[in-house]
Amino acid sequence: MKKTVGLISILLLFFSCEKDDFCTQNPVTPNLILRFYDSTNRNTIKKVDNLYVWAEGKDSLFVNASLDSLYIPLNTAALETVYYFSKDNTINQFTISYSTTNEYVSRSCGYKVIFNEVSFTSNNSWINDFEPNIPITIENQNKAHVQIFH
Repeated sequence: MKKTVGLISILLLFFSCEKDDFCTQNPVTPNLILRFYDSTNRNTIKKVDNLYVWAEGKDSLFVNASLDSLYIPLNTAALETVYYFSKDNTINQFTISYSTTNEYVSRSCGYKVIFNEVSFTSNNSWINDFEPNIPITIENQNKAHVQIFH
């Protein structure tokens, strides 16, 4: 009798356990993806050499990098994020303005932030142009959000 009660207790414990809940969507809140292109041949991807990238008031994200694309986080607690891109000691200020909404993903992931009405401004020191020139929405990281021509 004791063995039967013990076996039933073990089975109840085994079947009453919840599955572990892991967030498989990393990262949930998307980063801004930028891709660099040649300003004379706008369909050609062009690396930026000696690139330094930092946010206003923060440490550098990229130091002396040679990249044709990069991803950078946006400040979810603000309506604007300012980044500086330095190439060969020439600094370009790139400002991203937006509004945010929170979207529930799951119990394990919580909420993600969607960036709405995202617009860009630049002082165009070494960046000649960028696209898009109209506000966009950023809700995933499937492709580049901004094309920068230099």
